[in-house]
Amino acid sequence: MRGSTAMRMRFLFAAAVVVGAALVAAPIIAAGFSLPDDHRTLTRTTSFAEMEAFLHSVEGADGVTLSIEGRSSAGRPLYVVHLTGAGERPWRILLYAQQHGDEVSGKDALLYLVRDIARDPGLLPADVDLWVMPMVNPDGAEANTREGSTGADLNRDHISLEQPETQALHRLARRLRPAVAVDCHEFGRDSESWLQRGWLKWPDITMDSLNNPLFDPAVRGAALRFLGTAADAEARADHPFLRYWVGGVPPDEEQRHSAPDIDGGLNALGMYGGQSYIIEAAAQHAVEGQRDRDLGNRVDAYLVLLRAILQGDGSRAEDLAAIEAARRRPLPAFLPTNYLWVNPDTEVTEFPVIEAATGSVLKVPTANLMTTMAVKRTVPTPRGYAITAPAAPQIRQLLERHGIPFEELAAARTFEAETCTLARVEEEFDELYSRYEGRQIVTRGAAAPVELPAGSLWVALEGEPALRAVLVLEPAQLYGLYQYPTYRALVGADGTLPVLRVVR
Repeated sequence: MRGSTAMRMRFLFAAAVVVGAALVAAPIIAAGFSLPDDHRTLTRTTSFAEMEAFLHSVEGADGVTLSIEGRSSAGRPLYVVHLTGAGERPWRILLYAQQHGDEVSGKDALLYLVRDIARDPGLLPADVDLWVMPMVNPDGAEANTREGSTGADLNRDHISLEQPETQALHRLARRLRPAVAVDCHEFGRDSESWLQRGWLKWPDITMDSLNNPLFDPAVRGAALRFLGTAADAEARADHPFLRYWVGGVPPDEEQRHSAPDIDGGLNALGMYGGQSYIIEAAAQHAVEGQRDRDLGNRVDAYLVLLRAILQGDGSRAEDLAAIEAARRRPLPAFLPTNYLWVNPDTEVTEFPVIEAATGSVLKVPTANLMTTMAVKRTVPTPRGYAITAPAAPQIRQLLERHGIPFEELAAARTFEAETCTLARVEEEFDELYSRYEGRQIVTRGAAAPVELPAGSLWVALEGEPALRAVLVLEPAQLYGLYQYPTYRALVGADGTLPVLRVVR
């Protein structure tokens, strides 16, 4: 949506008809290892036990294998399905769903995708190696809660990786290094603030691409380009589609695209060099106990996008070359640490909404849709990071979880380094810039010689892991380690941070 007004409208108005209500569903029976034949009849989501039985039923089909990547906090297995075939398959895709346990349609759509390919392996393109993790949060799924059994929001855990579920997802991503990763979610069509205006949110489904400004521009551009293919596919299926957005009610409140920070799956899996996306289908929550009455429609909208992702837009050779080049790309001279969505030219967008009383589609002119990523602050790129000895055990564990190489000092060593100080962590939502809580306000000291004892850690910014090291460790970034209590506990009484920016 950074191009012409015509391109912007292409994303905004992919269709104009809300698909009708889903048909009555047949029950899903775990013992039969089967899903209802027609996904459009779904009005009840698949439970963990039913999913488990279904996955075991397709295991061993042509090109289909099933594995367990880890276990949830409550001990449930985290299943991964691998679908492949003969020949070289360089375009590796990782699809994962239900990080939030009460967001179900992505999981159900992935199960139908697996079923269809298991029945007909010819549905998998000849260059695609497909991996599916249909339920990242089985504990939350069973409890019908957003969070996992420890109370953690898994989609805010991708920096600290404290939860076994996100650790398993990142282990899988590091091993696969997918060309494409897709995070499947839902949003509320009928949120309270919208109903107060008499409106419902218009799209059946939304999608966005990785957007952190430190990522390679060619990879970001290719991912953004695919959103046009996604819009066209949904238009052909009569599903209203928008590029992913969050925020308040137009025209007075701000709307923006997906957050550029690394604590969510969208950009966190982008750290491995490939394209990354988030999809959210529209669920209705206002009527108690009726969450899944339109589940079949949501699953249908999801399957349209998932099939489009499998087929691609004809640019895979060029995109794979860009991904491989990005993984060899050195870090820039300056690191963006504070960035946000803006509307620099005050462009007016006709934002579509549904009038709840009539079902009519209204177009609300707004200049508060922020469509351009702007960098507000940068810092010079250091040679690497040194971690003080008292913090080394905790941060060693973090580095291992992210696959970031490090050296433990066997003897004292002197570094020319900047020591950083945490002034505060802002826990309130920022109304002015539409920033969520957890912002860390850090000051940098002048570079000076610092002697660190044996047992301290040294992380050199070299090779492919350098990008992950910066995004995880850089102390000056607005959203970093110290928004998490585990790492805030490592901060000195005077605010001194345990990670030093080494200049030489």
